[in-house]
Amino acid sequence: MKRFIQLYIIFIITAIAQVAFAQTGKIIGKVTLKNGEPIPFANIAIANTQLGTASDEKGNFIINNVPLGKHTLQFSAIGYQNFSRKVTLVGAVTRVSLQAEENAEALDEIVVTGTMKAISRKNSPVPIEVFSPQYFKKNPTPALFEALQIVNGVRPQLNCAVCNTGDIHINGMEGSYTMVMIDGMPIVSGLSTVYGLNGIPNSMIERVEVVKGPASTLYGSEAVGGLINVITKTPDKAALFALDVMGTSWQEYNIDLGVKFGNRRASSLLGVNYFNYTNPIDNNGDGFTDITLQNRLSVFNKWNFKRINNRVASLAGRFIYEDRWGGQMNWTPEFRGTDQVYGESIYTTRYELVGAYQLPIDGEKIMASFSYSHHDQNSVYGDTWYIAQQQIAFGQLVWDKKISKSHDALLGLALRYTWYDDNTPATRIGDENSGTNKPSEVYLPGIFVQDEISIGKTHKILLGMRYDYNSDHGNIFTPRFNYKFAPNKDNIFRLSVGNGFRVVNLFTEDHAATTGAREVIVREELKPERSINANLNYQKYIATGLGVFTIDATLFHTRFSNKIIADYETNDNQIIYDNLDGHAISQGASLNLDFAFTFPLKIMAGITAMEVYSMDRNTTTGNLERNRQLLTENISGTFAISYTIPKWNLSIDYTGNVYGPMKLPILENDFRKEFSDTYSLQNIQITKKFANGFEVYGGVKNLLNFTPPANSIMRAFDPFDKTANDPVTNPNGYTFDPTYVYAPNQGIRGFLGVRYTVK
Repeated sequence: MKRFIQLYIIFIITAIAQVAFAQTGKIIGKVTLKNGEPIPFANIAIANTQLGTASDEKGNFIINNVPLGKHTLQFSAIGYQNFSRKVTLVGAVTRVSLQAEENAEALDEIVVTGTMKAISRKNSPVPIEVFSPQYFKKNPTPALFEALQIVNGVRPQLNCAVCNTGDIHINGMEGSYTMVMIDGMPIVSGLSTVYGLNGIPNSMIERVEVVKGPASTLYGSEAVGGLINVITKTPDKAALFALDVMGTSWQEYNIDLGVKFGNRRASSLLGVNYFNYTNPIDNNGDGFTDITLQNRLSVFNKWNFKRINNRVASLAGRFIYEDRWGGQMNWTPEFRGTDQVYGESIYTTRYELVGAYQLPIDGEKIMASFSYSHHDQNSVYGDTWYIAQQQIAFGQLVWDKKISKSHDALLGLALRYTWYDDNTPATRIGDENSGTNKPSEVYLPGIFVQDEISIGKTHKILLGMRYDYNSDHGNIFTPRFNYKFAPNKDNIFRLSVGNGFRVVNLFTEDHAATTGAREVIVREELKPERSINANLNYQKYIATGLGVFTIDATLFHTRFSNKIIADYETNDNQIIYDNLDGHAISQGASLNLDFAFTFPLKIMAGITAMEVYSMDRNTTTGNLERNRQLLTENISGTFAISYTIPKWNLSIDYTGNVYGPMKLPILENDFRKEFSDTYSLQNIQITKKFANGFEVYGGVKNLLNFTPPANSIMRAFDPFDKTANDPVTNPNGYTFDPTYVYAPNQGIRGFLGVRYTVK
């Protein structure tokens, strides 16, 4: 009987095991594109289980021990659109075929900057880097100017230790060589170069496209070093409501608001940005504010009008008001413009208007676009007043014509009008007392043409020419050549060659000309700068079982003639501007690495090494002498590491940069170092997302608490040089000088923010 019971138990256990085994099976499948091309190393998982696998090099996959019944297969892969599919497992094996679509927003973004027409990033003959608002959210900032610090080869440069105005350097070239545009319209220039990237509401930004290198054929002679094109969202793609509120431990507060509304005929997106910092801090003990106090309001409104055949019609406007000041801690507005307490106070009011209209011509794509900006600046640097106004009107007509299967042409007419007036010698005839004021007016009509030639699937050539006539300087001719060679979809080579022509306005582009105690000397009538540029770019995409890796490497070289360089070294009390008697070089190499793993980790890292120098003729020996450009690093790097914990809807972002030593503008017998220290600004952030559209984020900025030397401002205790001539207290003859600046004075600080989005 006992033996019988044992056999019975064994029988029951075996039966249960067989039943249990019979309740599972396997799913065998293959993932491909619609054309049958296999997708290797894709993730295929069964929803709400721990079951899943990755496809092999031929797109095949097997998921074992799957319970019988209905399931949802989830597909995800870098560069492809995620999707789900229902499957039913009724036997030991179920076979499935999955078809995926490439994701244009992942590895093959649609860009417009390089060729002035919508084209996928991979197909573009011009190397373009694309950054989404999500990328900049890894290190949230109140202005796009600061956000660009995590873009390799792009550095926000502070030009004034007191008022904290700055510009954007691309590959070591000053901000005046970078064209900044909004929706393809070059309205950010001249006076607004130091303000153009401030106050653009983050809720309005669709993406930021960056071209490093020559782009002057399509966009004009200012795009010598490169361009930054801020593409704003269309109302159709925007959220119904978006709110982002952030504060820091330094009592900086930023509010970003976006609202969408409209009807069947038109849709609109309203964006408002408000930034406030009114808490003077002097941690370095020099008696001056460490960072500039600001009160800024920006309002952006964009309208899209619905027309037949989806023709384009849009209109957008932006208003900016900013009150900023920096200076001695006891400065108040009553001291504005006096020599009692030093302060730099800038009131800025700016209006912008941008529009585009596609002409109603059947079978042809002809786009008319325009922009207008009015910039009013009332500023005081100590007891020096700088009052200026600028108006820029721009109109353009572009005909996009597909001539044949292999020829895609673009023909354009452009007209730019610039009106500028200030209280400096720039717009004065005669001496200061008896001279008369004469505002500057410059007309710049132009015509450009390009032909994009496709030679099979492997080669693409872009030929372009532009002719402009500057009413002050005459003819400007800028040819362009781009060549793209793609032996396969994972390897792309691009060569770009072009030239540039730039007219310089010192007082609108260089705030060093108005700040501090140095006298501005312009030795002669400045001639326009000319340059020739060449870039060689290589992109490599590598798909592995761990994910997709991207390599982007570039060699660049620019040679200038007639370059205008600010000379701080000949005379400690002067800034001397003159055309270079020789030539200048900006050259180097950059490398970007992007690791998008199949698990929730993404790493982006970049490094740029460069030489930026001038060969100036010595007036005594007649020989060319090499001089390294001031405030330009030889090496820099950026990184962004992001890890997501899907179970908790939690993400961690660790971002930062590193900059090598820069040559600084020192005085004769200066006790300060000629070169800056190597430094790094690093940030960490944790973001928690909730199902109802809320996000909470917070972290720490400048983790290493780096700040430049406390004596960055020379003789901060005597900003009006009232005792500078005393040989006892000042034997070296030092003068007040705030130009020894290369990094923000703001140290470590915490931040906390909340986002709410209604889609």
